[in-house]
Amino acid sequence: MCGIVGYIGYRDAYPIIVKGLRRLEYRGYDSAGIALYDGNDIQMSKTKGKVDDLEQRVRKEIKTAGSVGIGHTRWATHGVPNDVNSHPHYSNSGDLVIIHNGIIENYEPLKKELLNRGYHFTSDTDTEVLVNLIEDVKKNEDVKLGKAVQIALNQVVGAYAIAVFDRNKPDEIVVARLGSPLTIGIGKDEFFIASDASPFIEYTNNAIYLEDEEMAIVRRHKKVKVRKIKDDSLVDPYVQELQLNLEEIEKGGYDHFMLKEIYEQPRAILDTYRGRLRVNDGIIKMAGVDDNIEKFLNANRIIVVACGTSWHAGLVAEYIFEDLARIPVEVEYASEFRYRNPVITENDVVIAISQSGETADTLAAIKLAKSKGAFVFGVCNVVGSSISRETHAGAYTHAGPEIGVASTKAFTTQITVLTLIALRLAKAKGNISNTDYHYHLQELELIPEKVERTLQSNEHIVGISDRYKDASNFLYLGRGYNFPVALEGALKLKEISYIHAEGYPAAEMKHGPIALIDEQMPVVVIATKKGHYEKVVSNIQEIKSRKGKIIGIVTEGDKSVKNLADFVIEVPETLESLTPLLTTIPLQLLSYHIAVMRGCNVDQPRNLAKSVTVE
Repeated sequence: MCGIVGYIGYRDAYPIIVKGLRRLEYRGYDSAGIALYDGNDIQMSKTKGKVDDLEQRVRKEIKTAGSVGIGHTRWATHGVPNDVNSHPHYSNSGDLVIIHNGIIENYEPLKKELLNRGYHFTSDTDTEVLVNLIEDVKKNEDVKLGKAVQIALNQVVGAYAIAVFDRNKPDEIVVARLGSPLTIGIGKDEFFIASDASPFIEYTNNAIYLEDEEMAIVRRHKKVKVRKIKDDSLVDPYVQELQLNLEEIEKGGYDHFMLKEIYEQPRAILDTYRGRLRVNDGIIKMAGVDDNIEKFLNANRIIVVACGTSWHAGLVAEYIFEDLARIPVEVEYASEFRYRNPVITENDVVIAISQSGETADTLAAIKLAKSKGAFVFGVCNVVGSSISRETHAGAYTHAGPEIGVASTKAFTTQITVLTLIALRLAKAKGNISNTDYHYHLQELELIPEKVERTLQSNEHIVGISDRYKDASNFLYLGRGYNFPVALEGALKLKEISYIHAEGYPAAEMKHGPIALIDEQMPVVVIATKKGHYEKVVSNIQEIKSRKGKIIGIVTEGDKSVKNLADFVIEVPETLESLTPLLTTIPLQLLSYHIAVMRGCNVDQPRNLAKSVTVE
């Protein structure tokens, strides 16, 4: 949640920070604010709303001069979205100013103690408590800002990424992190601070990713000093060369990031298996798996932990691993896993899936699994993210930046990686014949081209979307490998169009959902020829007999469903295990076009943020 940006150097800070906030607006967009040091004093402006609203207010309220500043775009946790609760926040003296991503869980007792000491508060936020705690330590302990931040954070329970500025020491910004991401861009005589690298990619490709419980003092013209928060020990930071480029984080002529990212999937899937899938040689090469192959082969079971769309990808993986590799799989919501006192042993493999690599619940699940002795393997997209550093081994999806809040290419690239792992293990265990193994490799190699063909249905899907854009409810049905796709299709529709939608296994329709079906109910049925086709056709007949409206996702050339459905969308034929990579594409486009026609903000749906870094 929330995006933070900071700059200290020789350039004007304001345009860098505002542009950075725009790039981080996917992390939160209910309010925004900025604080600049103009050489004499702090100039602050903040407002409820988006970065556009902030820019309008800045023009009226403050001067934008200065080469030091911090900015924030918010996804509200403590306190409703309004001008007062927006970040940055001043300390009582007005000397300190802070921006914060995360939650201070023990803010109430801290606030009570500060009230007893004469502090007052104007907002409802936990962040204002934190900045005043830092000020109180600084004053009573008679220490510099960096030391005050360290002492204060050792009294804090929760998650945070913070940047703190002191008007009396205008040549430094103090930053720290625990559970929320923070990176420092290293330029020539300038430094950038941000939740991820996108705000500063055109200025430098060198960055330090702070680890949990680390803080840094970023000083003008000096080397960044990184310390451990708990014991004040110095850390030798690793400066990483970024692979991100500017074109990847721009819309590239598309109306929305979501549509761009839907259309990027052929390339994203290809990039995900590039160098790993060697069809001619019959080889799958994945260092994270190859180096730990015995852990997988000797596993009693695989436990998948994930949230949201990544959880749906994990459900697809359950079918793939059990079908091909014959390893038992359990798929867990990461948000429930850690609170359930789960039975985990040293013979379990835990696969943690996250697009951002920063999902708080998934990180907590990883730490729990490691404490029980399990081998933990990460699947994520963002290089240098917390999950990639916290797991024993892993594989990147190489999907490229995903800016739209509703995940699209994350889903298909996660399935691609998980399919590669399942095939690698199936071959190693001898559970798949050479003929079937090579056929799977050949079909997987063809998926990007088949996704391209599926995307050609876009105009047809626009027409279907127009027909059903005013529906109040949708039902999504699938069987086998495509049951998780039904769940994912329903999630996409409700999160960006605000239409209530539910996904079910098609056979479960008779156990409750059939009561909802009437002539007003659109039912999306995934009915490819591979896997339980005749059973799904029977389900469609049951829906039609109750006047439900059928949108069928079918294999090219299908006639049976076409004769029953109101609309069909065709996908190319492939192996049953690979159909989710194709059937999800029409569902993404359907949700996108319906949302656009309803006037919804597709890239920034209400109440949602891209990366859930708090519980």
